[in-house]
Amino acid sequence: MSLGLAPEYIIPLEKGHQRSAFDCGNDDLNRYLKQQARQDAEKYAAAPFVLIESAAPIVRGYYTLSSSRIPLDELPTDLARKLPRYAYLPVTLLGRLARDKTIPDPGLGELLLLDALHRSLQHARQIAAMAVVVDAKDEQAERFYKHFHFLPFQQTPLRLFLPMKQIEKLFS
Repeated sequence: MSLGLAPEYIIPLEKGHQRSAFDCGNDDLNRYLKQQARQDAEKYAAAPFVLIESAAPIVRGYYTLSSSRIPLDELPTDLARKLPRYAYLPVTLLGRLARDKTIPDPGLGELLLLDALHRSLQHARQIAAMAVVVDAKDEQAERFYKHFHFLPFQQTPLRLFLPMKQIEKLFS
């Protein structure tokens, strides 16, 4: 089944996007998209991006980005030594990422992640962010992010990061 999906169809969430049928299998992620995502966007609390079909504004996946910070002492020592000695460092938080489970293509999650990383890199060139951080919802999500070389924080289980330098190499 071809949905006519391409990266140019990952766009900021708009009022006219159809979200009611979205089901990723996780009630919290479904509820967020359907009830809170637009409010967060309007209040600049998070920037939701949605994957839609080329022919219709039906949401098939989404992710959110926002600014955040991390304590320097959470990073592995070898990386922390190469960074400025600030107590906290700026990062981009990939807060949520989900794809509709009714779509048979498991590559949609990867497409969403790569788009999020690319946007984060563009953002980091304008407003500093030394990494992208994710809070994996469970061990399956943790494995997904580790497949893309995300690294664990030292003290926080299921919290992972990918340094912007690595992201830059992905897109060079």
